[in-house]
Amino acid sequence: MQKKEKSFGIQMLSVQPDNKPKGCAGCNRKIKDRYLLKALDKYWHEDCLKCACCDCRLGEVGSTLYTKANLILCRRDYLRLFGVTGNCAACSKLIPAFEMVMRAKDNVYHLDCFACQLCNQRRTSLSMKIFRDFPGSPVVKTPCFLCWGHRFCVGDKFFLKNNMILCQTDYEEGLMKEGYAPQVLNANLLKP
Repeated sequence: MQKKEKSFGIQMLSVQPDNKPKGCAGCNRKIKDRYLLKALDKYWHEDCLKCACCDCRLGEVGSTLYTKANLILCRRDYLRLFGVTGNCAACSKLIPAFEMVMRAKDNVYHLDCFACQLCNQRRTSLSMKIFRDFPGSPVVKTPCFLCWGHRFCVGDKFFLKNNMILCQTDYEEGLMKEGYAPQVLNANLLKP
């Protein structure tokens, strides 16, 4: 049977002057500071409760720590070492377990990839427009603003057709041309 990973809360407590000083689980010395941390049913100096990988002070980076394989870890290192990775539904590249993602149904996306896929196809297939401000001025290359991909933010409305993310313009064009009816969804930012 595989040992499950566990997350634990960290509490910052004020030391009461009339109480006997508690021993630190990290350095085994008495805690005489104004504040102490309580985690894993033990007491710690603020400087002694650290991530085994990056050495960050766990009381400063959040209210949770993780343990596995006799290590005390911050969330980022726990996910880096033991988290599950996956692939982006748009670009097929690996998404690290600690990275923020966007989800639509069963698909997972990098934040930068969560965009209208038809707009992005047009953007990558069309060349840059070339223009001059006035005769004799230097040539300026700029992307066509009409075909620049529509990226979605949290709460934005997007449409889903055959697991393809679409903006409202492309949805309506497809509705007129092909008569399909994609599902309407709202964008949600998800932690790993």
